[in-house]
Amino acid sequence: MDEHPAGSRPDPPAPWPAGPDASLALNRMGSFDWDLDTGLLHLDPVALGIYDLAPEEYRSDPLQLGERMPPEERAAVDAHVSRAMKDGSSTYGYYFRVLPRDGADRWVHTQGHIHRDALGRPRRVIGILRDATDELAQAADRLALERERARRAEVVQGTAAALAHAVTVQDVTAVLSDPHGLGRLGAASLVLGVVENGRVRVLAEGREGSNVPELEWTRVEDDFPLSEVIRTRGPLFLTSAEEFAARYPRLWPYIRPLGATAAAYLPLVAQGRPIGGLGLLYHGKDSFPAEERDLLLALSSGIAQSLQRAMLFDQEHDLAKSLQTAMLPRSLPEVAGFTVAARYRSARTGRDIGGDWYDAVPLPGGRVGVMVGDVQGHDTHAAAVMGQLRIALRAYAAEGHSPATVMARASVFLCELDTDRFATCVYADVEAATGTVRLVRAGHLAPMLRHADGWCRQVPGPVGLPLGLSAQFGDLEYPVTCVELAAGETLLLCSDGLVERPGADLDEGMALLGRSVHEGPRDPEALADRLCEVMAEQTGGEDDMALLLLTRLEGAAGPARLLHQYVAPADPQALVAARHLIREAVHSWGVPERSDEVELVADELVTNALRHTDGGALLSLRLLAGGRPRLRIEVQDRSSALPRRIEPGWESTSGRGMLLVDRVADVWGVDPRGAGKCVWGEFLVARGTEG
Repeated sequence: MDEHPAGSRPDPPAPWPAGPDASLALNRMGSFDWDLDTGLLHLDPVALGIYDLAPEEYRSDPLQLGERMPPEERAAVDAHVSRAMKDGSSTYGYYFRVLPRDGADRWVHTQGHIHRDALGRPRRVIGILRDATDELAQAADRLALERERARRAEVVQGTAAALAHAVTVQDVTAVLSDPHGLGRLGAASLVLGVVENGRVRVLAEGREGSNVPELEWTRVEDDFPLSEVIRTRGPLFLTSAEEFAARYPRLWPYIRPLGATAAAYLPLVAQGRPIGGLGLLYHGKDSFPAEERDLLLALSSGIAQSLQRAMLFDQEHDLAKSLQTAMLPRSLPEVAGFTVAARYRSARTGRDIGGDWYDAVPLPGGRVGVMVGDVQGHDTHAAAVMGQLRIALRAYAAEGHSPATVMARASVFLCELDTDRFATCVYADVEAATGTVRLVRAGHLAPMLRHADGWCRQVPGPVGLPLGLSAQFGDLEYPVTCVELAAGETLLLCSDGLVERPGADLDEGMALLGRSVHEGPRDPEALADRLCEVMAEQTGGEDDMALLLLTRLEGAAGPARLLHQYVAPADPQALVAARHLIREAVHSWGVPERSDEVELVADELVTNALRHTDGGALLSLRLLAGGRPRLRIEVQDRSSALPRRIEPGWESTSGRGMLLVDRVADVWGVDPRGAGKCVWGEFLVARGTEG
């Protein structure tokens, strides 16, 4: 019985030191000698064995060897050897295939030395042949291994590079679930869930139509693979549809239509705390080698870090957005004769918070004050200063101060705050009846005026120092620019974040804004949306911005009907004259039916002002258009004491004035003014009086 197993029979002993023939034979290498003059090619037995030829079969004819080679290989070898002989080479080497009798491909490596005569002509080639099949197979395995390692490294690097640019949770889910992300991971579909208050919320699913609404929210305790990896903090690998169906029968009906044959569920752990889970579904896969599992775990660690960073950013963003929203007006007032539209857009970088704001303030006499401003900086401090400054401006405007005084007082207010920030602002006081606009700029962009035909232009005018700086430098003079806003025209106020782009000229942004306004829709709300969209595409949205549009309605047009009369104290004739002027004005304006009521209220208000204050009274009467036409009477004095409606006793001889005003006027009220107050009443009149 043979004591040696197959393939392990010992070689015959070789002399020491071994000669060349023994060395070649023991290493399965044969030799050849090719006489180019005679054309004979000698091969030793080992070389003949490589061609699967017996010594008695071989006729020393090179063409006989060619019969054991594929035609394309024979042509390639001939071309390679011929080139070496012609270009003066002394050696050559080449890999080619031969066809043994069993039909299997055998790779052979040949290496030859070309002997040349004194003239350089080739005369003889002496070389070796060896079986290189195992060598190339090992090389192919090494190459495949290197390629797989390179692919895995590329997966890690590509995913990490893509996640490096992800800022929000939405960015992270987009990186993972888009076709490129799935392609990098080699998966056919994906599910990403995060832990929120003890429940698992699915954020993304990587295949269109794979969304399952009833599984959007599940509990961590539920028998689902995502819940399991979150609970155990360990990965889960499923390698067959049968295994999936057996372990998770509740989930399998939703997975079956996806055609998945394998799945990997990975916990997402950041700072020792599970924050979610990632599931990858595969087609045509039935195993997860150890190296692939390690790769997926490494990927899940990087994904978890990116997801946690994005979740923290979203939390800060929500906090900043809430703070910004609290600082801005919750809604805009409805002002007769006007349509107001406003927008605020946070910056796309940083904490998405800044100092830009807008506001609209109803003012006495059918007027409205509108403003847009920008506090220096992009942080919570800028937003806090903005909130205080906006309220101060609103209060100064509501007190009835002129636009220049509103700005001056706001500048002093900002200077006295414990802050080093300054602010720019534009404030406009607009009257519905006449369309008169009185505006003031404190270091701010010029407003724009859109005419009824769509043509848009900037409103030129002088500009004062920014708020805070003017008080600091003692220059509180703010020049006022007056323009007229005709019916159907729109006044546009904005902060520089709408038009400014880093590295570009501001005039280019203003020109683009003008074209966008000209080409935009007539409706103020639609125009505001369009401007935000177009300008954000051009500027990149790197700065926050505020935008306000004020459109004077068509019904607000009409001739100005206004009466002013000063009534001096201790001058009875002045009060009598005021009564006559009121009666004549009301009749000339076409509303005689309410002249007695207006005259009575005016008489009571002026009398109260003269009796209870130290100065005179300024009486104003105007016919307000826009909406329901109405007569408005105002009496302004320099006292801050407010009138009260009382119920006098039957023996009282006074105290019935405000009671009469309350009963006769349709509506009345008191507005504070910068130096005193204004008591007013309004009377609705028929629409036929508008013309």
